[in-house]
Amino acid sequence: MTSKTEPTTAEAATEAEKPTNGGVETPSEPDFGPNVHLSRHPVLSHKISILRSSSTSPASFRSVLREITFHLGYEATSSLSTKPVPLSVPVGHDHIECTGQKIADRVALIPILRSSVPVGHDHIECTGQKIADRVALIPILRSGLGMVDSMLELLPDAGVHHIGMYRRDMMPVQYYNRLPRKCECDVAYVLDPVVASGSTVMSVCSQLKKWGVPKIYVLSVIASRSGLAKLIKTHPEIVVSVGTVDDKLNDDGMCIPGLGDAGDRLFGTPMIDDEEELLHPSKRKRTMSDVA
Repeated sequence: MTSKTEPTTAEAATEAEKPTNGGVETPSEPDFGPNVHLSRHPVLSHKISILRSSSTSPASFRSVLREITFHLGYEATSSLSTKPVPLSVPVGHDHIECTGQKIADRVALIPILRSSVPVGHDHIECTGQKIADRVALIPILRSGLGMVDSMLELLPDAGVHHIGMYRRDMMPVQYYNRLPRKCECDVAYVLDPVVASGSTVMSVCSQLKKWGVPKIYVLSVIASRSGLAKLIKTHPEIVVSVGTVDDKLNDDGMCIPGLGDAGDRLFGTPMIDDEEELLHPSKRKRTMSDVA
């Protein structure tokens, strides 16, 4: 029988210094199934920590959120379908040289001109690839707006359809919907920086199913363990790409440690009480002038 060896002081210190995903420990074997892709990239973990920090300004928050979205979007778009397309590729040209003129007193310069003359075929034909799927981006207002630009860099031809949601008594309420009457996309990417209780993104996914989207992907920086499990249980066919998972929710249904209110941090706006959310700013107890 062998006895368990206690770790040395150096081993204990090394264990304590091991990096974690965004400052939060994550399980080595996520139990959410094959449709949940949890990133373990160290650069992404570093940037999520910056996003969490209360010292991060709105300008830096927007910048880092764009960078994180690009990373998540790059991975999430890996399953898009492509089709072969013919294309032409330029080949090198032969060049001839001629002599230009230069002003003697060096007031200005006229550069030596070089003209190229095609010799034989100036291009070759080959077959390339083009994304075949018609893609729609679905940012959930407000915070989802901060993820749109990065996704459009990846998919510049994608349509963008906004859905506005807010919570009332922990339940999602829709206040804006710009989905076209007819669904003409093959894949939809739902953009929401945080999946907390999961009720908001589940509601949006239900709407997209009724709209007729064949494939739905959810991109999120942080998700709670319970919210992610609820999302996958309710919509098992969707695919989720998430940067890190938080274990806890507070009484208000926000991830702990989370990153605060993503919309307020993105746009530098103050917190608004639920009872005042739909009031005109002049009618609210707290306005921007109060915190200026």
